[in-house]
Amino acid sequence: MASVEVAAEHERILREIESTDPNCIGPTLRSVYDGQEHGLFMEKLEGRIRNHDREIEKMCNHHFQGFVDSITELLKVRGEAQKLKVKKGDRFLTLPKLPPLQTLNTMDELRQCRLQQRNIATTVDKLTHCLPGEQLPQGGGEYYPALRTLDQLEHSCLPQAGAYLFCTIMAENIPRLRAHIRDVSMSDLKDFLESIRKHSDKIGEKAMKQVRPRHPDKLDRGRYFCIAAIISLLQHLLDCFQGLGGSSLGARDTFENYYRNQRRKQARLVLQPHSNMHETLEGYRRYFNQIVGFFVVEDHVLHTTRGLVNRAYVEELWELSLSKTIAALRTHSSYCTDPDLLLDLKNLIVLFADTLQGYGFPVNQLFDMLLEMRDQYGEILLKKWNTSFRQILDLDNYSPIPVATEEDYRRVMGQFPFQDPELEKTAFPKKLPFSAFVPKVYCQIKEFIYACLKFSEDLHRSSTEIDDMIRKSTNLLLTRTLSHCLQYAIKKKNVGLAELVQIIINTTHLEQSCHFLEEFISNITNVPPGTINATKLYGTSTFKDARHTAEEEIYTNLNQKIDQFLQLADYDWMVAQGGGTASDYLSDLIAFLCSTFTVFTHLPGKVAQTACMSACKHLSTSLLQLLLESDVRQVSMGALHQFNTDVKECERFARAGPVPGFQGDTLLLAFIDLRQLLDLFTQWDWSTYLADYGRPTCKYLRVNPHTALALLEKMKDTSRKNNMFAQFRKNERDKQKLIDTVVKQLRNLIATHQS
Repeated sequence: MASVEVAAEHERILREIESTDPNCIGPTLRSVYDGQEHGLFMEKLEGRIRNHDREIEKMCNHHFQGFVDSITELLKVRGEAQKLKVKKGDRFLTLPKLPPLQTLNTMDELRQCRLQQRNIATTVDKLTHCLPGEQLPQGGGEYYPALRTLDQLEHSCLPQAGAYLFCTIMAENIPRLRAHIRDVSMSDLKDFLESIRKHSDKIGEKAMKQVRPRHPDKLDRGRYFCIAAIISLLQHLLDCFQGLGGSSLGARDTFENYYRNQRRKQARLVLQPHSNMHETLEGYRRYFNQIVGFFVVEDHVLHTTRGLVNRAYVEELWELSLSKTIAALRTHSSYCTDPDLLLDLKNLIVLFADTLQGYGFPVNQLFDMLLEMRDQYGEILLKKWNTSFRQILDLDNYSPIPVATEEDYRRVMGQFPFQDPELEKTAFPKKLPFSAFVPKVYCQIKEFIYACLKFSEDLHRSSTEIDDMIRKSTNLLLTRTLSHCLQYAIKKKNVGLAELVQIIINTTHLEQSCHFLEEFISNITNVPPGTINATKLYGTSTFKDARHTAEEEIYTNLNQKIDQFLQLADYDWMVAQGGGTASDYLSDLIAFLCSTFTVFTHLPGKVAQTACMSACKHLSTSLLQLLLESDVRQVSMGALHQFNTDVKECERFARAGPVPGFQGDTLLLAFIDLRQLLDLFTQWDWSTYLADYGRPTCKYLRVNPHTALALLEKMKDTSRKNNMFAQFRKNERDKQKLIDTVVKQLRNLIATHQS
């Protein structure tokens, strides 16, 4: 394509050499030496000279017969002239022999003949001065030579020709001819302006295609004028402007003002985007092509003419156009919700900016606008990835990934950086600790980083700036989008303990992969990870927060399950004697806890221990609340013994170590409040409690006097109403007196410590 453009440029220069006045050929020759392929042009010039030689030869051959006829006629004239000379000599010889009157007549004839010869010679000379008038060009595109000819006639030829009528007529017609040339030139200028308006998009398209990717060097002006006829017409018109500008008509200013005003109007039309431009990339492309084509023409006019436009005019026009272009792009791009379309638009804007920058137009504002657009692009990406993450989490089975073969194992390892030497040693089939959403989420994060890189490229920013932009966008993805999706998955209804456990395991592995993402970003941006002021990824905090939320959900879920079992409790609070085995509901509850904590073996140790301790504390607190409920108005000693049996079953569960890692009887401490309260009542050890209360070494340090009083009040009522004849039995009376005494002492104890 470049060779075709060079050939077209050379052809244009040859036409200018052939048609331009020799005194004005300097700029044309200078463009030859300033241009490219100088040797190729010389070869083409030699070829053009040979063509003209052949044409001259053909013309000579064509006129040869006429030349021969002319020579023949000339020979005849010479013969007649010789005869005339002989006759003239004879006349002179015979002149003395003639009579005087006849001699006078003969002399008069001779004088008249010589006078005619002088008149003919003078006429030929005067007409020769007027010959340029016969050479006035009639076709378009040759107005400048015509003006030069008129100047020659007016200032040189006609004054030398003399004060003849035909000279006067020619002199009077010169202004009319100039006016005619001016009118025709103006018409051609209008045609030219209309033509470049129609072809601006083609010119712009051509110019933008010629820009080398990522190398917007200074462009070779004129290369991108793909329509040779427009260039030639423009050049001839500009020459005509110069010619008319030197006359008294003042056409130069008229033409300059008209050209500039019309181009300003065209600029306003070019800068007006279509209402649906934002719907397709092609709409933006047509918009940019027209703008580029417009300013490529203006740049060419600036550098190939003398004064038609100046730098200030072009810069003012560009500044106005740039602000309108940026405003239009901001408005229309704001409607875009497709990241692919926005990325294509960014690439088109970069090409647009690089093309115009190559012609010397400042485009920094365009790149500043692209940074704003990059934020919009990032928000669109976050919405898209939010949908992707939601789908991944919704479709996951929350079960460890089974791998049956080495190929399956390597495939997963290719998606997620996981290393476990112990697992690698085990035979197939085996299971990976995490579920499928871990490698899928990791791959989606990498895809997001790639998408950010695509937009950050070619923005004339350093690698460090690009690296920083990508890291900040990735942090938004992790801390906002992925974090919200994980919170949604954790708090979603019907999420069981098994799913919550798997989420904790998954987020643990994703947290461990964050440093691999750091390295991945460094590799694609070529910025070392240890660079000072480099933005760090916040993925670790994101996954920790999600894991903590999942842990809290596990604790809440466990407590809810415990509450569901406790709702099945059906104590007979008036039973005379308790059974020797634990209640059915409690046995089922303990079996559920044992199976649940077996699933917790894959959890981090502290998580499983915390969950187990939390469950035991909640169970202990719930049992105590069950005993102290206001609906339970009476509690017999038999019911208290049955309740004590159930608590002992809970203690056996805690002592068995359902979750490894507890030291000694640490888990038993969850039931210490219940144990001391039940021991106090079943052993009826009130003297010790009342005597040691408040001491650090008190045996019943965990028993609150309010709690003891509330339960004792329930047993007091039971003693009174359990048997209508109890008041007549001495032991019952003694027990009632003892309860009343303890109640008084507890009340006094409470009152003393409150005061």
